[in-house]
Amino acid sequence: MDFPPLVGFLNGRFAPLADLQISVLDRGFLFGDGIYEAIPVYNRHPLRLTEHLRRLAASLAAINMPNPYTVAEWASLIQKLIDQQSFADQSIYVQITRGPAFPRNHAFPATPEPTVFMFADELLPPSREAVANGVAAVSSDDIRWQRCNIKAISLLANVLLKQQAVDAGVAETILFRDGLLIEGASSNILVVKEGVLLAPPPSHLMLTGITYDLVIELAKQHNMPLEIRPISESAARQADEIWLTSSSKEVLAVVSLDGQVVGTGQPGPLYQAMYGYFQVFKNEAMRLGVE
Repeated sequence: MDFPPLVGFLNGRFAPLADLQISVLDRGFLFGDGIYEAIPVYNRHPLRLTEHLRRLAASLAAINMPNPYTVAEWASLIQKLIDQQSFADQSIYVQITRGPAFPRNHAFPATPEPTVFMFADELLPPSREAVANGVAAVSSDDIRWQRCNIKAISLLANVLLKQQAVDAGVAETILFRDGLLIEGASSNILVVKEGVLLAPPPSHLMLTGITYDLVIELAKQHNMPLEIRPISESAARQADEIWLTSSSKEVLAVVSLDGQVVGTGQPGPLYQAMYGYFQVFKNEAMRLGVE
């Protein structure tokens, strides 16, 4: 493939992506042994960087890997990466693996040398059509492992589930497990019923998103009725509104699930209010460099 003309970071070095090389013996390549973060950037200011770095540290601790940098060091490196891109709105991808080791062995190497990789891509907002008209989704049983709260790079199950949405020509696959709403293949899912915003509680079965947390914060700030509790599959399917949230999609309304209309078939009133709150936060706070 032709590499995009972007600057990346690998193990202390900034260089064009085409010039960065990772060992074929890297455990991230051989085992998916590593974690990642995706950080949205608006006007060259990272959104909720402290929270993203806290989640990164939690994922590292969960897989028994030391954090290679302090919070201040991460912030400095990420800002340097941001400053080397030509676009102001970006998505920063951070990946840390347990590094190269030989011979190949499932067990951790005695003296691991982590691989730290970052790159930036242009962050494009959801289309006006998606915001105005909503998006469609399909559903599936949650076939993933029991530690979805770790932001692990071993994403094959998520890839397969996301491909179901792609094959169906829709935006997302919504996951259910044991009769409960969990999340999306690459997003968190919230629903509205009778004027109340319902959010699944954080657990080891879902990755609690930074945007999910921000939406809940904004709901509380604006006195939107809110309950954080388990949501049954039947309640989700009968919801008046369904939302998906993620760092790249912000907040979108799901207006069709498995071909069945959700609510009125248009983004609902609470979604429209939350979308407005989110844009005000992003445009007034983030563009001034305030987290």
